[in-house]
Amino acid sequence: MLSADIQILAFGLALLGVLGATVATLMPNWKVSMSMWTSIMTPTSQMQGLWMDCVCYSAGVFSCTMKNSPLTLPASLQAMRAAMVLCCMLATFGLCLGHTAIAAGGCFVLSSLLCLVPASWFTNEVITAFLTTDLPDSSKYQPGGALCITFVSAGFLLAGGVIFCLSCPGKRSRWPDQATSSDRNDQRRGENTSTNSEPPQAYVHDLTAGEADGPPFVV
Repeated sequence: MLSADIQILAFGLALLGVLGATVATLMPNWKVSMSMWTSIMTPTSQMQGLWMDCVCYSAGVFSCTMKNSPLTLPASLQAMRAAMVLCCMLATFGLCLGHTAIAAGGCFVLSSLLCLVPASWFTNEVITAFLTTDLPDSSKYQPGGALCITFVSAGFLLAGGVIFCLSCPGKRSRWPDQATSSDRNDQRRGENTSTNSEPPQAYVHDLTAGEADGPPFVV
């Protein structure tokens, strides 16, 4: 069983992973297209995410459009949505099971895979479209910052899950004060048992010279 400090570190990594995965799921910059013009109201950046598409203008104005109709979306995007939502829900459930090391660790490892698969899938699609499309580079999409956050969050979840799984496999983890007190009680019980199991010792008291012929006195 690992120390309580290592388990606290694992819990902190898992918490960062949950927050990062949740934020990345809602961010619109999964892929970004950079285009520069001189006009004030000309789009300078176009971003697309899992749930919305946004356009940034030169004047600093953002305009976002929600993807409300799932029937009009590609099947790959719907699968990525479902995987990220399941990742956030499973990781949050793992935080609630923090007192059970093996169950929490399994939830974090599985959620890291659910986070890593859509991020890798989306990145592959963006890079493939960038290399195979004949459009100018200014009109092509590149991986955005949300993908970086997704990969980092998957790493945090995986690290926290592995540490939890290695900390106490198949047993419930204990806080350090509870573990120390229980260990002390077990040690005291063992000492008492060993003391009570020893056979009584007989002490022979030699009689005085006048009573040498009598039987010895045994205590």
